[in-house]
Amino acid sequence: MTYTKEEAKQRIKELVERFRYNLDVYKKSSYNEAQVRIEFINPFFVALGWDVSNKQGFAEQYKEVIYEDVIKVGRSTRAPDYSFRIGGQRKFFVEAKKPAVNIKEDVSPAYQLRRYAWSAKLPLSVVTDFEEFSVFDCRIKPNPNDKSSVGRITYYTFDEYLDSDTFDAIYDVFSKEAVLKGGFDKYAESTKGKKGTTEVDSEFLKEIESWRELLAKNIALRNPDVSIYELNYAVQKIIDRIIFLRICEDRAIEPYGQLQTQAEGGDVYTHLLNHFKLAESKYDSGIFDFDSDGITPALTIDDKVLKTIIQDLYYPKSPYEFSVLGVEILGNVYEQFLGKVIRLTAGHQAKVETKPEVKKAGGVYYTPQYIVEYIVENTVGKLIAGKTPEEIAPIKILDPACGSGSFLIGAYTYLLRYHLDWYVSNKPKKYKEAVFQVRENEWYLTTAEKKRILLDNIFGVDIDPQAVEVTKMSLLLKVLEHESRESIDQQMKLGLEGVLPNLDSNTKCLFQLPTRLCFSLSKR
Repeated sequence: MTYTKEEAKQRIKELVERFRYNLDVYKKSSYNEAQVRIEFINPFFVALGWDVSNKQGFAEQYKEVIYEDVIKVGRSTRAPDYSFRIGGQRKFFVEAKKPAVNIKEDVSPAYQLRRYAWSAKLPLSVVTDFEEFSVFDCRIKPNPNDKSSVGRITYYTFDEYLDSDTFDAIYDVFSKEAVLKGGFDKYAESTKGKKGTTEVDSEFLKEIESWRELLAKNIALRNPDVSIYELNYAVQKIIDRIIFLRICEDRAIEPYGQLQTQAEGGDVYTHLLNHFKLAESKYDSGIFDFDSDGITPALTIDDKVLKTIIQDLYYPKSPYEFSVLGVEILGNVYEQFLGKVIRLTAGHQAKVETKPEVKKAGGVYYTPQYIVEYIVENTVGKLIAGKTPEEIAPIKILDPACGSGSFLIGAYTYLLRYHLDWYVSNKPKKYKEAVFQVRENEWYLTTAEKKRILLDNIFGVDIDPQAVEVTKMSLLLKVLEHESRESIDQQMKLGLEGVLPNLDSNTKCLFQLPTRLCFSLSKR
């Protein structure tokens, strides 16, 4: 049900009066978070126009409000309770607490929320127990030593909700109507640029650039016979493998802390290599392929270097929540990362330099996500409109200069959404090989179907072999969305082929292609 602004204010007035009347009861520690969510927070956002309980019966990918409290953040904390979305795109998170918690002074709720929202690249999010309503700028990099006030833009108590200025401030930013009309984005933009504001992609780029330098210098020092090609290959492979597995941990596909365990004792690189080999037996994807990789197993790398990198990826040192670090953000980071290359000096010391072609062009230019989506919708979207999965299967989508894969990720994402919508609209129970149901109105594509679509439809070529590897990793992480440790283990028990597809035939470096095809592509 949609309320006018005045009706919304009346609904919230009823909640405020009930809360005030029973305040002593609600402030007791026995009154828990689940109760305050059902009795106050849910109705509060319903009054603001949000379909909190999905009464419209939307499929999972189109729900306005998603409960995300099952995803872990660190070892003991958890994700915000609500994700508010428009058209399947997250706009802001809400973290709920029971009224016994002092939201204004307690550091933990603020840090939890900011860490999660910052990783998801959301500008604003909210912590509330209904008694208090605290809005945070989540573009400020979270630090576990931050005070509860860091990043806080505004703060209200329930006694202020009905004041004209306060109600307008909340409604004109966080109501569904305001979000649809741009009020939320306008407010977020007006608070941007304050001291300490750094977005997650910029910070993560700095992080992996520091890892590259650490690894490159140490490998060059400890392996005097390593060539420039081998050095660049090894550094990229090790970073890719660590990031892939760390993302899988936060998505609950891999047990949390496995990488950290490898770095706790001595001889870290040997333990890490064994861990990588186990991953290849599970995923069989090429990321950990040691049949073709004779370089990284032969290296010597100091424990201190690997421990520094791995420890920086875990709570509390890490501000990142990898379960919401989207492949689009990762692609943006890697696009910038690949603008530099490792050189060896005459004294066999590693030096990271900007690539000549990047220097000449004045830097790396990344295609904004909204442009990717627009182009994909008006090319792939029009090409497949009205077609069945069988009719789409023979279509080949090629990006002949794929870079880190932003357009291929966009095209693949569009294909996944289209296929799911088609199956759900056409008696989905007939297509057990393609979709499965987890609850009413909630269907997902099977892993087998996601793999089939990827192998049938998506192809990429680039002159940079490192860019090709990044494209592969991003596409494979997309396949793993909505997977769990249980679903992966089940596939292994059934003796199915590798959990992930091998993309060596779909994404290639230009120099791996036949000469005739290379010439054809270069002429276009």
